[in-house]
Amino acid sequence: MVAGTPRVLRVMNERATLDLLTEHGALSRARIGALTGLSKPTVSQLLARLEAAGLVGPAGTSEGRPGPGARLYALRGEVAYVAALDVRPGRIRAAVADVTGTVLATHTLATPARPGPGGVPAQLTAALDGAARAAGTERPALRRVVVGTPGAFDPRTGRLRYAGHLAGWHSPGLLAEVAAALHPVPVEYENDVNLAAVAERRLGAARGHEDFVLLWNGTGLGAALVIGGRLHRGWTGGAGEIGFLPVAGTPLVRGVARTGSGGFQELAGAQALPRLAEELGVAVPQAGPEGADPADGEAVAAALLRTAAEAYTRPGGDPVPGAAEPPHEGTSSPHAGPAALLRAYAVRLATGIASLVAVLDPAVIVLTGRVLAAGGEPLLRLTEAELAELAPSRPRLLAGEVTGDPVVRGGLEAALTTVRDEVFDTAAL
Repeated sequence: MVAGTPRVLRVMNERATLDLLTEHGALSRARIGALTGLSKPTVSQLLARLEAAGLVGPAGTSEGRPGPGARLYALRGEVAYVAALDVRPGRIRAAVADVTGTVLATHTLATPARPGPGGVPAQLTAALDGAARAAGTERPALRRVVVGTPGAFDPRTGRLRYAGHLAGWHSPGLLAEVAAALHPVPVEYENDVNLAAVAERRLGAARGHEDFVLLWNGTGLGAALVIGGRLHRGWTGGAGEIGFLPVAGTPLVRGVARTGSGGFQELAGAQALPRLAEELGVAVPQAGPEGADPADGEAVAAALLRTAAEAYTRPGGDPVPGAAEPPHEGTSSPHAGPAALLRAYAVRLATGIASLVAVLDPAVIVLTGRVLAAGGEPLLRLTEAELAELAPSRPRLLAGEVTGDPVVRGGLEAALTTVRDEVFDTAAL
């Protein structure tokens, strides 16, 4: 029992009810009473207030039990809308969700190598307009927008760092220009891998974990560091830019700020897989899935790992004969082939992960991103076995569970956290 004035208790009970409806969906008065411990009259009164405020509404009746069905109540999704954008070279993907978390629409905008008239603000506006129209609303009606980008905006200067490949995003006045273009909608920026971690913690493999690392391999290698339940961003926002990590197995890379790449990226990034495949005598696909151009390193790397994972495991789940020992790279091992490629890549991946484990000692490491997802369970288990030989502790390695676009999903979750605190505040009612 929490002591307080009747008004404070009312606000607390109403927020608890709104949170339950967010988590469970439509509920009856009896079920709300059972979950909150509130009396039936109290539940009836607070639902009446929330319905009068436009926050909840009737949602049919319960089924499956004898007798008349109980009336159900649910959040009204139209109370608030949020949006998220995943920005990558060549495209911006936008999505709009209502306050319940239901994704109403997505829209993908192709972007040129060099931004045209209006620059980045015009691109973001066009992407949001497309998603908002598809969702049946308008951009000014959005309560909050979260933008996910590679790299991070330095909190000291407001300029994007660690993402030199993102054309048009390095103007010193960019944040002010975007704010003016999207006014009055508040805009928040976050690293794309950090947003994937938000999605996995709320909806996926990292649920219930306060200390974990999310490792992403797509166009680049990156990590999100969650310590004590909070994202750790670092002094310049660059915590987790592990592609720059010097590692054994590759020459020491210098001038990383200029080249945009480092040791771990060269060892285990998408661009390393075609080279490794050639060393082991594995044919490199001339196009990735869905006709991707060979220049699309992410697609080619994913195709190589997918083929390797299929070769490593028979239909019945038994390892391919002769694939039990990792090959020596650059030799003509009799077992060199797709299965050997998978083992060799797992060694490379574990080499960098071991450094993270030694410093952070996470309980869980989530592997995700297009390239790592292609390796599936075989890559996960091989990496875990190799990591046990390299790291002093043994975190669990888990595959990411949030499908589609985890960056967008994480952006929506981040926006919803803020907006729900705003619209669920019933103190003024």
